[in-house]
Amino acid sequence: MKAMVSNRYGSSEHLILSEIERPTPEPDNVLVKVISASLNKGDLHILRGEPFIIRLSGNGLFKPKNSIPGADIAGKVEAIGKQVSAFKPGDEVYADLSSSGWGGIAEYVSVPENLLALKPSNLSFNEAAAVPLAGVAAFQGLKLAGGIQSGQKILINGASGGLGTFAVQIAAVLGAEVNGVCAGDSLELVKSIGAKRVINYQKEDFTQTGNLYDLVFDAVGNHGLSEIKRSIARNGAYITSVFKPSLIFPRFSCSNPAGITMKNLMAKPDQKDLVRLKELIEAGKIKPVIDKVYNLKDTKEAFQHLENGHTRGKVVIHMV
Repeated sequence: MKAMVSNRYGSSEHLILSEIERPTPEPDNVLVKVISASLNKGDLHILRGEPFIIRLSGNGLFKPKNSIPGADIAGKVEAIGKQVSAFKPGDEVYADLSSSGWGGIAEYVSVPENLLALKPSNLSFNEAAAVPLAGVAAFQGLKLAGGIQSGQKILINGASGGLGTFAVQIAAVLGAEVNGVCAGDSLELVKSIGAKRVINYQKEDFTQTGNLYDLVFDAVGNHGLSEIKRSIARNGAYITSVFKPSLIFPRFSCSNPAGITMKNLMAKPDQKDLVRLKELIEAGKIKPVIDKVYNLKDTKEAFQHLENGHTRGKVVIHMV
């Protein structure tokens, strides 16, 4: 089978389209024929081996332990292990592989049964591949880490990106008053998916306006802690998906008279959350936003596009 392989840390230039052996599923695994995959910022971290904690957390100290990148997939079940009972060949599925060795940018991948879910029936494979990691991370960040409540005033920094577009929609579904921050050319997009107000960061700094939010969900990490604190209401919350030393939340604890909750988002793949997203998508309440679709052979260009920043939604790779 064909797969994009990188045997050293560095840029996307190290990715090589290779012919490798097709995996055989373990007893509790499902062999999926991958039709589409999507990229996330986590793929860049895995590719580069940066920040260094990526290497220390089991991904390989000097070279990648998992040489095939890609967490998000959508495809069809090709075969099942003898202990698998929830899926059968031909099922259309989607999954986040970030806890099981990555490997999504390949024609086939073996996936633990408990990470798979049936894909939303009203989405194409390209659309479904855009959902798992970012969709679940947005849900867990807002609902579980952030404790979002209906009627709260929240702000999403990076509202037009892959994670941000899901966060805007999920927050709106959960009944919050959503304020988004993005570039000027994405204002209408962010409004169209549920934001009540959108701030053009090229003209206005949300930390300087005096407005207070019950929850700030930060997918960018372009402000220091003292700036962010000015925008959070008493007993509010700050959740960030960005691993950055200056944003590690315990550093708030020295001076936090307002009782603000601060957390780094550590989202985990969750089959139940994928099913919840499937239900919301099929009900027409959430939809993936796709910036651009690439073919497998153009994966390097897809990574470079993601590296350049300012994507509007997700970058997808179509295998077929």
